Amino acid sequence: MLDVRFPDGPPVPVDTLLDQVTAGGDLAVGDERVRDFLTGFGRRLLRPTLSRRHPELGSLGFFLRRSELQRTVQSLRGDHVRVPRGLVFHIPPANVDTVFVYSWALAALMGNRNVVRLSPRAGAVASTIVDTLLESLDGADPVVAATQRIVCYDRSDSITAALSSACDLRVIWGGDRTVDEIRKHPLTPHARDLTFPDRSSFAVVRSSAWLAAPPATRVAMAEGFVNDSYWFDQAACSSPRTVFWVGPRGECDAARADFTAHLSQAVTQRGWAVDAAMAVEKRVATYGMAADGSAGAIDFHGNALANVTLSTAVAAPRRWLGTGTFAHARLGSLAELVPLVGRRDQTMTHFGFSRAELLELAQVLAGRGVDRMVPFGDALSFHRVWDGVDLAAEFTRLVMVSADR
Repeated sequence: MLDVRFPDGPPVPVDTLLDQVTAGGDLAVGDERVRDFLTGFGRRLLRPTLSRRHPELGSLGFFLRRSELQRTVQSLRGDHVRVPRGLVFHIPPANVDTVFVYSWALAALMGNRNVVRLSPRAGAVASTIVDTLLESLDGADPVVAATQRIVCYDRSDSITAALSSACDLRVIWGGDRTVDEIRKHPLTPHARDLTFPDRSSFAVVRSSAWLAAPPATRVAMAEGFVNDSYWFDQAACSSPRTVFWVGPRGECDAARADFTAHLSQAVTQRGWAVDAAMAVEKRVATYGMAADGSAGAIDFHGNALANVTLSTAVAAPRRWLGTGTFAHARLGSLAELVPLVGRRDQTMTHFGFSRAELLELAQVLAGRGVDRMVPFGDALSFHRVWDGVDLAAEFTRLVMVSADR
């Protein structure tokens, strides 16, 4: 039996749920009924009482503005006719509560019927989102409730297999292990997987630009970096784990020291705290790096901030070291970053580089890694192009229409 969270209803067998969604009615790409629902939902997320308590919901509400949804639909116009893929089965991670909404909202906007599997381990933010979705059904066209489902079930091979065999597209968010486990359940021949496996991210700072920046800019950038890192306990795939400093050694040392001071102040002012268990986790991870020779120095600033000076830039860690733990390495130039990048690297947050320099770097990397280059503070800002994939386009199929000459 499936626990149906949206729309609110009694538990149902998986076959019944699939019958309900299939018979729920037809939608079109950019369907106005879905667009109205998403816009109303987004406005509710932007209410101060909600967005102040959960800032990540404010970002989600901003993403669901009517103008943004309109731009997404218009960007897909071309010579072909776009139609929905059909039934999309979403399997989001439990540790990033808002991801499932972005994925589902874009799929629904593209006219698909959707089933989202919400983990029983999902947190309070996920519950708030579902409650707000239910509230948004008031006045919404009945087709929304008829074609969209958010369900909750613990690990069940039989349920996952049934939903997988029925879907036209399966979207898997999570680690490599999750992707491998889900892929054991076959799809029908015409269906396909869209996977978002383990990824890691880093930051790059030009030391001279940091030292030359006005005090207000440095404060703002440190606050942006804190948002990038501490939301979701630095476990989000786009949160930076290593900071590469570009410039002469003395200049980089000075810039890093000033950055650390601003970062520590921002963490304190924002009230980010790390409990004792996490503090122990960080020490175990960082001392382990020292033991294997990848760390040359370690310094702690309370429980909330830890810096690791890498013995070499090649030792940049891809694994999570604990909330508020950052590895640091120096590069003589931005070009030295190229051989260090791998396919697992997703987001590069940056400060002090021109658009021309970033474009050149993207060309030189030639797909070996890095799918996003964004300024400090934008690491967690979702965009329809994620991990190098245009989600809105992936949620549709193209129909070629050729008339008689």
